[in-house]
Amino acid sequence: MMGLIGLIIASVVNIFLQSNALQFISSLIGVIVFTLFTAYDLQKIKLIYYQTEGGSKITQKLAIYRSLTLYMDFINLFIYLLQLIGVRKKN
Repeated sequence: MMGLIGLIIASVVNIFLQSNALQFISSLIGVIVFTLFTAYDLQKIKLIYYQTEGGSKITQKLAIYRSLTLYMDFINLFIYLLQLIGVRKKN
């Protein structure tokens, strides 16, 4: 969670500084943070399935919710990967 707050602060600071180094560092940290979030969410889905044995209505609703959070993790991971390996302008 602290990594996500740090990314938001670094992004706001980089709006004013326009630093390529800060952009690279925040992209690298973003990839690491959202990779960890993805692993965490996958473990939560697995834990919920094993605790409830996959048969109740609550499990199905929780699976939908966790799937959406996993989807958002993948979207953010993809965005930070694009920023990391994207073409950089030389000033």
